[in-house]
Amino acid sequence: MSPAAIGSIGIFALLALIALRVPVAIAMGVVGIVGGVAINGWFSLGFVLGSQPFVTVFPYTLSVIPLFVMMGAFAARAGLSASLFQSLHALIGHWRGGLASATIGACALFGSVCGSSLATAATMARVAIPSMRAVGYDDRLTAGTVAAGGTLGILIPPSIIMVIYAIMTEQSIGRMFLAGMVPGFMAAGLYMITVYIIARLRPKAAPLSPRLDGAKRIEAFRQMGPVLLLFGSVMGSIYLGIASPTEAAAVGAFGAMVLAAFRRKLTWEVVRESLMETAVTTGMIFMILVGTSILQFFIETSTLPNMLLDGINWLQLPPLGVLILILVVYIILGCFLDSLSMMLITLPIFFPLIVKLGYDPVWFGILVTSVVEIGLITPPVGMNLFVIVAVSGSIKFETAAAGIVPFLMADLTRVALLVAFPAITLFLPRLLMG
Repeated sequence: MSPAAIGSIGIFALLALIALRVPVAIAMGVVGIVGGVAINGWFSLGFVLGSQPFVTVFPYTLSVIPLFVMMGAFAARAGLSASLFQSLHALIGHWRGGLASATIGACALFGSVCGSSLATAATMARVAIPSMRAVGYDDRLTAGTVAAGGTLGILIPPSIIMVIYAIMTEQSIGRMFLAGMVPGFMAAGLYMITVYIIARLRPKAAPLSPRLDGAKRIEAFRQMGPVLLLFGSVMGSIYLGIASPTEAAAVGAFGAMVLAAFRRKLTWEVVRESLMETAVTTGMIFMILVGTSILQFFIETSTLPNMLLDGINWLQLPPLGVLILILVVYIILGCFLDSLSMMLITLPIFFPLIVKLGYDPVWFGILVTSVVEIGLITPPVGMNLFVIVAVSGSIKFETAAAGIVPFLMADLTRVALLVAFPAITLFLPRLLMG
């Protein structure tokens, strides 16, 4: 059997194992080992297994991951999500669909210090869903708003997905963060526009809230200060050259701890839970990275990337056609795989092709982040939808899936704009970093 045939069987076996709920890291490792033996024999694979796991997790740049995870863990337990939601509710809650827009804004700001979509969705769901349902918001709009808003956790820097992409493709983490700023906040803006349109078309789905007086709105704005300060200290220290991304992440983790202490939430139990969450999440990510490195050896020796390139050359698609085809594949895979696994499985195949076509790797990284984020809210395996259903306790999955459709339209619009106008993504990195 040819290496390409073995590689194709391996990819199908990987997807089958994931469908059977085998942990992604184990599935990638098993397929990589079995396929590697079939193509290269035990001796070559033994060398890879003896060195690759250490080489994968050894780089100093990976230390940024546990620090950003820790920052998000302490920020969540400091009650920042509730403060952000209440503040934005006071500021814009009187708008048409204002409570839903406040939820999206709170998700954007909380995501800027959290870096995880699932954590953002779960945290904001506990705060926003009861408030929105209490004033009579339609369950579809409620669920769709929180699920879509949760995706902003990986779109707005600092983002763990962006960090891993930068490390895998040897790009600058700072450039990735800068490139993600405008698309991330543009996503939040498009979500708010979507809410406004829904509220105009179906006023009963989003009842109006009363406008608060000026003093309460000023106080609400003041409560947002700590989050803005934390975000500014992390991102500003990177772009001013004061700190490396790892050092800035350490500042962010310490700042989140200080905020928790200032808000009198820093108990020994909170410290234990935050450190445990950091350890478990980091271990999971590193295991997936090790599994990916073994799978990557198998994929590269199977000649599948070269076959893919030959097939695209045979189709004679223009570079834009190839890019659109890759994005469509990501969107389809997002219906069945989680965002991190999908990116790690496909990058070894797609990234060399993108570089060969002459596309900017940072720009492509933001596109990848955008389309894998869509996978978080697309059935049947939209993880954010499951989070909303679990946290709410009474919203059905079918209701959440129906509510997310208008926000998916907003996502596709944003991706189309990013493809058509690369300057949206690249002008900040070029302006500030050359």
